[in-house]
Amino acid sequence: MLIKFLHNISKKYASKWLVLLFDIVIIVATFFLAYLIRYNFKIDFDFWILIEQIPYVIVAAIISFIAVGSYKSVVRFTGFKDIVNIIIGANILATILICSTFLSRKVIDSESLFNISGSIIYIHLLLNILFLIGAKLFIKSMYNYITNDIETITNVLVFGAGNSGMLTYDAINNDTKNGLNIVGFIDDDERKRGKKINLLKVYNIKDINEKFLAKHSIEEVIISIQNIDPSRLLQITGNLFALGLKVKIVPPVQSWIDGDLSAGQIKEVKIEDLLGRDPINIKNPDLEEQYDNKVILITGAAGSIGSEICRKVSLYNYKKLILVDNAESALYDIQQEFRQQGLANIEAIVADVRNKTRIDQIFNLHKPKVVFHAAAYKHVPLMENNPFEAVSVNIGGTKNVADIAVKHSVDKFVLISTDKAVNPTNVMGATKRIAELYVSCLKGKGHTKFITTRFGNVLGSNGSVIPLFKKQIDKGGPLTVTHKDITRYFMTIPEACQLVLEAAAMGNGGEIFVFDMGEPIKIFNLAKNMIILSGLRYPEDIDISITGLRPGEKIYEELLADGENTKKTYHEKIMIAKSRRVDIEKTENHINKLTSINSLTQPLEIVSSIKSLIPEYISNNSTFEVLDSKK
Repeated sequence: MLIKFLHNISKKYASKWLVLLFDIVIIVATFFLAYLIRYNFKIDFDFWILIEQIPYVIVAAIISFIAVGSYKSVVRFTGFKDIVNIIIGANILATILICSTFLSRKVIDSESLFNISGSIIYIHLLLNILFLIGAKLFIKSMYNYITNDIETITNVLVFGAGNSGMLTYDAINNDTKNGLNIVGFIDDDERKRGKKINLLKVYNIKDINEKFLAKHSIEEVIISIQNIDPSRLLQITGNLFALGLKVKIVPPVQSWIDGDLSAGQIKEVKIEDLLGRDPINIKNPDLEEQYDNKVILITGAAGSIGSEICRKVSLYNYKKLILVDNAESALYDIQQEFRQQGLANIEAIVADVRNKTRIDQIFNLHKPKVVFHAAAYKHVPLMENNPFEAVSVNIGGTKNVADIAVKHSVDKFVLISTDKAVNPTNVMGATKRIAELYVSCLKGKGHTKFITTRFGNVLGSNGSVIPLFKKQIDKGGPLTVTHKDITRYFMTIPEACQLVLEAAAMGNGGEIFVFDMGEPIKIFNLAKNMIILSGLRYPEDIDISITGLRPGEKIYEELLADGENTKKTYHEKIMIAKSRRVDIEKTENHINKLTSINSLTQPLEIVSSIKSLIPEYISNNSTFEVLDSKK
């Protein structure tokens, strides 16, 4: 009953004037104690002089604490800065007493009330620092005890006994609602092993075993190491998961809110943390100029990439944001997301990029100045079996939107392409390569600047391997991988969209921007990492099944086509591909014939026409390989 009563009281914050009164009471008590210490705990002094000096000390204390604002702090969250403030305030008080004593002796009277012994002032200063800090920390500890007593407590270890680890320790201790209790640190540095930080012992990773965890009732480990190598992170998480622990990670410093870490920012380790490369970070003030007060149109706005571009653009002072997609349910979802955020001047339009009249009507009505064309069919096996649909959307749809952009004098048109367009082995990649060719043919034919962005797979997108693996893990496995050596370039959806926005800003028309995505990742290794992140073991708990390459799928992806090389931009991670010259008139005529085919045309005939335009298109594991044998 008492604990619950105290818990209810603890939910309220003490008035700052009550905190000031509390500090003054301590100052008065320590002043009396300073006299006792000075006179060896004997009343060998004029007690009434002491009583008469107390109001003067109180006034000096009030001036000192108001000057530093220490009374405004919330006692239960007392931290290092608050302690420093208390020390400064106590020193200001001592300085006032010393100065008044000096003036009293020189100017007024040595018997004045303002004349306090220097030894008493210094003893008083030390006692103030000790008791004021001690009282605040005691109250903080009692508050934590009271609030934690009726909440579920989780014992955790912090991996990393450096600066980041200390900040994590402070963030957790200052947030009593998280229910976490740090019982120690882990660090790779043998020199720290066995030592204590904040009275907590530092352990080596080798010390952490099942017996140790049972003894200390540890359930979680928080990894607090900035710029940790992904391979080392995977090794650590693998060892910890094997012990049945939940693993969380402290985000990079750049992600901290206003430069301060809060306990709520500590999240569970994700597959993005194990990509094996540094994430792209783009900060370009020119982006504001590109999108401020502009009408911006995004096709494929309900898709993984399109919707994230919408979110990124919505952060700018746009004039109007037009979301175009053929998938009404997904488009409705993104529309509602923006409405809940209170964003204005956003219009969602259900339309098909294949319908030229409808797209022209939208452009004529809203007059966009920047267009992001993300609408496309992207699933390799499906497009291999439906080449007509791939041609009609990926080529025909792009042609429609690009032509209309020129007609309406759009400033910039950004095409979202793929690494599968490079030396394609499937229909999807080949049609995206033709889309690249078409927009390059439009360079200089009007006011519009055409820009292409080309990147690899994005984690978590529709059709990505990550959601598939998650579903397979939930069902108990096995995880399916088409080939043990198959590799892919990976980036996160926000990274991909940052690249797209940056390309729109730096592009002058006709460029194909490629991203330095680091080393490609083996899908087989990615599958193993997913199993580990789920707290399971491979192959004991979940196995991986090799199913064989799908139609049109290739083992290795590329970012540059044969005959292409790159030149640098002002961002080290972004390059421009120097494409080989093409016969614009011949290419345009061929694309016009290709997009005029009807749905009754045989797939072999459609793909044959594609191959005649893209000579580097060599089918792989596909029925269309027969066309390559005739070359």
